[in-house]
Amino acid sequence: MNRSVMELNLSLMDSEFGMDNCTYQAAWDWISLLEPLWLSIISIFGLVGNGLVLLVFCMQRNPCSVADLYLGNLALANLVMVLCLPFWAVTIAQNYAWSFGYTLCKVINTAISMNYFCSIFFLVLVSVDRYLALARTMSRSRLRRSSWAKRMCLGIWIIGFLASVPTLLFRGVGYFPDLGIHACFLSYPHPGWRVQRNLSINVLGFAIPLPIIVFCTYHIIKALKESDIRFVPGVRTEKRATRLVLTVLAVFLFCWTPHQVIRLLDTLEYYQITPGGCLFEHVLDISEQFSTYLAYADSAINPFLYVLVGKHFRKRAKGVFKQFITPGWKDGTPNGTLASRYSESRKDSNLIDKRVIASVHILRTQLTHLNTLPGL
Repeated sequence: MNRSVMELNLSLMDSEFGMDNCTYQAAWDWISLLEPLWLSIISIFGLVGNGLVLLVFCMQRNPCSVADLYLGNLALANLVMVLCLPFWAVTIAQNYAWSFGYTLCKVINTAISMNYFCSIFFLVLVSVDRYLALARTMSRSRLRRSSWAKRMCLGIWIIGFLASVPTLLFRGVGYFPDLGIHACFLSYPHPGWRVQRNLSINVLGFAIPLPIIVFCTYHIIKALKESDIRFVPGVRTEKRATRLVLTVLAVFLFCWTPHQVIRLLDTLEYYQITPGGCLFEHVLDISEQFSTYLAYADSAINPFLYVLVGKHFRKRAKGVFKQFITPGWKDGTPNGTLASRYSESRKDSNLIDKRVIASVHILRTQLTHLNTLPGL
């Protein structure tokens, strides 16, 4: 039995197949009533928000920085996902009757599955970029070159697709005579595939990326607290960029961690480690519904974080929109508007690196003299 609403909510079907003493039908009816509305809200806000973010990235006059590439791909992954949700909003409103054909059943759900893996990996790259920008200012990593960033983005899309191959293979449309509908559902050849799917989400999509994010975040915050770093040219703008990145990371973890925990509990329930019984199974089923929708909401929240927290993104967005309103208007805002929040363009980075080397040399000389003072 698979428990995600995007896996047809098979527990609801089981209850209708004869679990008379343990249906909790009222709870499921209430959830099914709210699901289409919630998915529609996520889709509308996510479509508008991520669409505008991509518009700003694509229409800006200056070349995209490394961080622009990562965040642009993150917005694209979110946009693809929210474009898929209306199909399920309609399906749930029709009592899970799938009316979009066999091919779309596979494509839509594979795209939804890819969204999570791609999103977390792009956030890992953004974290590493911030770490290199603030904690390793003297290093010249290939990851901060646009050519390598494009390769990394392509690799992430490939990894996200490969991780979603089980969804592509085992999704299908079948007729359920007791319900009188054709439904799009997961049909694993063996129950063990359910565990494999949960583990891939927990390990590949959380256990591996999380330590990297924590490591980078720790050193980023440590660098932000260093008082002497404020004298290094370009670091002040990098600090503003990093605060936005940390906000995006915090919201992502808030939205997706409950879903990860529920997936883990589902695996433990498969091995009968958790408390058994009908009540626990339904609590687990219902919790997965809510955790899934909370996770999907992250795709709609991110663009508004850029606007609310990202001062320089607002400036760049105004510049792009003025191009439409006033043809021929030249954007005088430098590429540092958004890239300064994340990373400078290749040309600006080379210039800053030279200034950083000179500044750090001066700082070290000054600090050497300061260390000779009493009490230091």
